[in-house]
This record gives sequence, C-alpha cells and structure tokens, in this order.
Amino acid sequence: MGNSWPADLPGVLPLPSGRRVLGRGLRTPPPVPPPDLGVYLLARRPRAAAWEQHWVRWRDFGLPRDPAELRTALAAAWERAAGERVEIACGGGIGRTGTALACLAVLDGVAAQDAVAFVRRHYRRRAVETRGQRRFVSAFGAAG
Repeated sequence: MGNSWPADLPGVLPLPSGRRVLGRGLRTPPPVPPPDLGVYLLARRPRAAAWEQHWVRWRDFGLPRDPAELRTALAAAWERAAGERVEIACGGGIGRTGTALACLAVLDGVAAQDAVAFVRRHYRRRAVETRGQRRFVSAFGAAG
C-alpha cells in the first residue's frame, strides 16, 4: 500500500483489507515519519501538530461524546489508510484507541462481535478496557 505504515512498526494494526493503521498513546513520541492524519480521542483538544488532525471528544474510560462524529472521523481515516499514514491515539493507547480501532475493523468488514478479539489479537491484548466500550463496538456494528 502506497505511503502506509510498515507492517513491523509497533502499534500497527493490519486490517483484513490490507490497510494498516497505527494505534498509540500520546504519551509516547510520534513516529518517524509522522502520520498524514491523526484521529485523537481526548477530553481536551490535542496540541497542534504538523499533520492533519481530527479531534473526537472522549473522556478516559468513557465513550465518545458524539458517536456520529466518531463514525465520520473513522470513515475518513479508513478511506485514507488505503494509501496514507493514519494514526488513532488517546492518552495511553489502550481503551479509547482500542475501541476506535475495533470500530475501524468493523468498517473494514470484521463482524462487530469479533472486532474486540481481533484488535486484542493484532494490536494489544488489553485493548478496549471497559464493558461499556465493548458494548459500544457491538452497537457501532449494528448502527452501520
């Protein structure tokens, strides 16, 4: 895939379509080269960066304030991941990031009931931290 992440970069989630998306915690430095697009899942606006950003308001251990806004940001991220470097990130890179990556996997064709296990197998084994986040992924699939 064009200008995508290398498959061996830590935190890269390979999707069934061949797209690769980087998940990370914002407490770690950005990768080199940087993303073309970052989707940031935070309670407060992220710091400005040299690349395009989408901010989705989302408290730690919670759910996105506006699920439709998340769906729009993830649809754009999925589309652009076909040939660009896309990252999804929150503070620690586990709960909110894992939940968004599971939703992205649903957009990529993974069944909603399998998406959390898929992300835990291919990204981080503790991704998607709360029962509410797991239910959100299931509902995300039903709402699509």
